Amino acid sequence: MLPLLGLLYLIIWYVVVLTIVGLILLMLLRLIVNQADLNPFGWFAMSVRRWTDPLINPIRRALGRGGLDPKYAPLVAILLGLLFGYFALEFVQNVLLMVGGVIQSAGAGAPLRLLGYLLYGVLAIYTLLIFMRIVLSWGMSQVNPLMRFLLRATDPVLLPFRRLIPPVGMFDISPIIVIFLLQLFQKAVEGTLLRM
Repeated sequence: MLPLLGLLYLIIWYVVVLTIVGLILLMLLRLIVNQADLNPFGWFAMSVRRWTDPLINPIRRALGRGGLDPKYAPLVAILLGLLFGYFALEFVQNVLLMVGGVIQSAGAGAPLRLLGYLLYGVLAIYTLLIFMRIVLSWGMSQVNPLMRFLLRATDPVLLPFRRLIPPVGMFDISPIIVIFLLQLFQKAVEGTLLRM
């Protein structure tokens, strides 16, 4: 069963990395089209804009609200894609670690390790929910059912931190601090309950 989890992670890793590479190539193509002296109404330029506008436009608006130059939106999209891919792979790795650990702990009759793996997995999933909230809040309306779920799931933890930590410019850094603390708790669980 555990080699199957390793194979599943490898497949997911390839999908995420290929998606990131595709995003990078698409954004670089957008930068080239923006800088080249192409007919803006030509098939190629319009196709590139049609493929990239759903990613670029929310970032462009956010940069404009922050007083930054919107022409850097493709570069920010690349950075966000890398960041999202990293967190996605971390999440998958943590969930697969939890599943494999639960299976091994249940088979070995180790209830403390079983508890440790379950707690570790819950912290990993909650970290992902906060990260998804951060990323999706840039372009998704709060009336969207997924966004409403994320708000209801993460507000109990984020709201107290939001009251304590003031925003830095246009950025609310409280979710980043909560993610850091959740990862710290994961390391504590790993260092105590999972070392047995």
